[in-house]
Amino acid sequence: MNKPICLFFSVSIFCSCNFQPEKNTEVEDQATKTELQAVKKIDVHSHYKYDRDYLPDFFKKWNLQGILVDVATEKQNTMVRSWDEYVEIAKSHPDLFWLCSSLIGVDIDKPDFAEQEINRLRQEIKDGAKMVKVWKNFGMVTKDKSGNFIQIDDERLQPIWDFLRDNNIPVIAHIGEPVQAWRPLNDPYNPHYGYYKDHPEYHAYQHTEIPTYETIIAARDRWIANNPALKIVCAHLGSMSHDVSMVAERLDKFQNLYAEPAARFGDLAGQDPEIVKAFFEKYQDRLFFGTDYGTNQRQDSLSELQLQNELTYLDTNYDLLWRYLSSSDSLEIRNQRTKGLALPTNILNKVYYQNVIDLLELN
Repeated sequence: MNKPICLFFSVSIFCSCNFQPEKNTEVEDQATKTELQAVKKIDVHSHYKYDRDYLPDFFKKWNLQGILVDVATEKQNTMVRSWDEYVEIAKSHPDLFWLCSSLIGVDIDKPDFAEQEINRLRQEIKDGAKMVKVWKNFGMVTKDKSGNFIQIDDERLQPIWDFLRDNNIPVIAHIGEPVQAWRPLNDPYNPHYGYYKDHPEYHAYQHTEIPTYETIIAARDRWIANNPALKIVCAHLGSMSHDVSMVAERLDKFQNLYAEPAARFGDLAGQDPEIVKAFFEKYQDRLFFGTDYGTNQRQDSLSELQLQNELTYLDTNYDLLWRYLSSSDSLEIRNQRTKGLALPTNILNKVYYQNVIDLLELN
């Protein structure tokens, strides 16, 4: 999970000497509200770890549901997770959330590693998990006893992929990082500048022991090729968000592949909007809506003002992403100025909702 960065939009003001009839903004606002509520939405990549009193009304306003993606990290050679918290909130709001389990390679050298992980995943699937997440621990963090970084195509993981394939459980894969992680951090307008400032442990430029971007992406591609019947969702546009043509190349090559742009809308905004729009149009059946948004503190630890600010933040940013996808407005996303893609309603319905329903067979 990348820490959300506040997003701001800009409004262009045009001056004309010609008289313009006054717009009925109340009617326009109501039309926009009706349109956004009419489209069902699933945030395929969310992290609402702790409950909020405002969540039911907020999700109803946005006609929104979410998949709670477990965060598993390595700490002192053990796996630290958020699974129990996600199970709790999903039980509290069964109409709002589905669950996604997780896998990292800690203890991969143990002879029963795959068996133990399969047993755990089997139970968590019974408890409601619809997907399993793998993330940048593979390739960038976790090592085996030989001191080698464990890549996602490691043959010791294959029994797990076979199990997930046989049980029709997709994998959502955050493998690698944006290519900027391997570049100097010298541009404050870079959409990832804030994240790597706050999380230098993932700024590979500072850690020469971390394999190259190309090495990690190549291992990821081999893994996809080796598992043609396993459904794989490339989280964060497959760490190729700086260039949608790279994502398109993989979607063309691997028919079992899907993608979602959580926390990478700034990268999309930095590219030609006509090219990005054409990308969404061509792959409209294999792209999902994801944000990486969520809650990471218990409600009782926050003041009323903090909770209100949090709600305002979420509402503002869901609105910004809606405008980016649905309108032709002038926008600013993570310091990148662009215009909205103005995707038609039939594509919005697929990206926001139907594609996830079809992938997870939720009907």
